[in-house]
Amino acid sequence: MHVTLIHNPSAGDGAQFGRDALLRLVRAAGHDVTYQSTKERKWATALQQPADLIAVAGGDGTIAKVAKRILGRGVPLTVLPMGTANNIARTLGLADRPLVQLVGEWNAARKIPIDAALATGPWGRSYFIESLGIGLLAWTIPQADASSTLDQLDGAEARVAYALQMLQDRLRHCPAIRLEASLDGNDISGEYVLFEALNMQFVGPNLNLAPCYSPGDGLLDVVVVTEAERPKFQDYLASGRKAALCPPELTSYSGRHVQIEWSGFDVHLDDKVWPENRGGSTTSTMIDVGVETGTLEILAPL
Repeated sequence: MHVTLIHNPSAGDGAQFGRDALLRLVRAAGHDVTYQSTKERKWATALQQPADLIAVAGGDGTIAKVAKRILGRGVPLTVLPMGTANNIARTLGLADRPLVQLVGEWNAARKIPIDAALATGPWGRSYFIESLGIGLLAWTIPQADASSTLDQLDGAEARVAYALQMLQDRLRHCPAIRLEASLDGNDISGEYVLFEALNMQFVGPNLNLAPCYSPGDGLLDVVVVTEAERPKFQDYLASGRKAALCPPELTSYSGRHVQIEWSGFDVHLDDKVWPENRGGSTTSTMIDVGVETGTLEILAPL
């Protein structure tokens, strides 16, 4: 196969394969490879070149950026998990497997259809791969991005643990937000500390919020935390690394079409929060979220 390898050299904890090691790994498995670092300008132009497979060596942010650029192209994508949370790889069962094993199994790997979600709102139109959310995660992402402590911690495990602690601290003060929302035309309005429309099983610092996730099923998993469920969710966050293994028992739904009345609150789409300046209009506007099936294929080693 001819492989286009997209690599984020800054991903993860630094104890990862570098450029030369990745190239040797792919070539040793019998593949031709074109390398592209995401740190170079116009890196996305590499995705326009002919390829049998696009391999992404990086974390969830890099994988999502690449995935959204190749939707509908008919070229499969595969993941070499080198990030901190690796939620996408964890959802696909690839997060804890050696890179040598993953690359070595590409020829025999199966192609799995993965849905993309399209959100239309005051910001325009945006695809997301992991989740769209309101409340706790949207309130915490800017703090995490600005945290020098989080950035300086050594190792993915330490950073995930710190992010979980940050969520615990924020949860104590996170206000419940009144949402007017529907799922497939059914009213799911309420006051929520957290509201997540998930396209993956894991989100944030390995929060296992959609344990019944099935790739390519055309459904979003909608998970909410009410005021009454705040203590239960606090206990879940306090479980630390067990949070990735044991899903919390929260109110959840599944469906294809989410509508939310926007009244000025922050919204995150994957790892980006809108509005960025927190000074957006408070005029109510509809947020519309749907699923696009058959737009992306993941090559997942057995």
